[in-house]
Amino acid sequence: MFKKLIGGLKKTRDSLVGGMRKLLGRGTLDDATLDEIEELLYTADLGPAASDLIGGIRAGYKSGELKTGADIEPFVRARIVEMMGPTAPLPIESRKPGEVHVVLVVGVNGSGKTTSIAKLARLYQRSGKKVMLAACDTFRAAAVEQLSIWADRLGVTIVKRAEGSDPSGVAFEAAERAAAEDIDVLIVDTAGRLHTARNLMAELEKIGRVIDKNIPGSPHEVLLVLDGTTGQNAIAQAREFKQSVSVTGLIVTKLDGTAKGGAVVSIHKQLDLPVHFIGVGESAEDLERFAAEDFAAALFDDVASAAP
Repeated sequence: MFKKLIGGLKKTRDSLVGGMRKLLGRGTLDDATLDEIEELLYTADLGPAASDLIGGIRAGYKSGELKTGADIEPFVRARIVEMMGPTAPLPIESRKPGEVHVVLVVGVNGSGKTTSIAKLARLYQRSGKKVMLAACDTFRAAAVEQLSIWADRLGVTIVKRAEGSDPSGVAFEAAERAAAEDIDVLIVDTAGRLHTARNLMAELEKIGRVIDKNIPGSPHEVLLVLDGTTGQNAIAQAREFKQSVSVTGLIVTKLDGTAKGGAVVSIHKQLDLPVHFIGVGESAEDLERFAAEDFAAALFDDVASAAP
């Protein structure tokens, strides 16, 4: 799994860390070099986190704590881990035996939401959980079809209805069946929302209410899927979703296709939401449980720190 994370962050590592190593390989540390490092940090889409990092570097340089180029890389790595904080526990980890754990997945069109649901289902399967999917994106026929293909491939039950059906009706049926069929995890897909469409946001709230009627206290998680390649634009989307639904955590996707993987740090810093998973590939296995230490190790290509 660590090797997949290393591979998924290759573009970011080549751009950010590779660029830093070229600069710091000069052996000298001066204001001009610090300016170039600052530019690299912003290029990696670290956003406000870049400002904090370069501020810390400049302060350390002036105080004499950071004396040479060799001091910079471990400083940046340690600061990224500090910014991200400890790995946030998943709500399912406190699930009571026999209780259906409901995960509502939201996100805009093209964020990789449906594929992330399949990957999440596979992750829970690997931990021995019985999974059910609810295809509540009834506005787009291709969405139900895509999720159905994944359900068949993974061998999980899917609850679906015809295109144009009431999404809340699908959610209600799925919750009813999940409770009756001893399902461990019910993952509810929703239509890819434009974050400015208020009427569609209201529908998300309705889906949550009808699920709660069959499984009190649910949904237990609301995971927001954000496209890592959109960088700072993902922040605006997330803020809109937070206003309408109680987002509990994030899935950041497509990190294998961008040199701006630093957006993960920026997203967490600005939204104060835990990043639970990151997508680093196209297969059902390519969803990683996010841990700051692993992320930093893979970013700096520290293979030696990987668990055996």
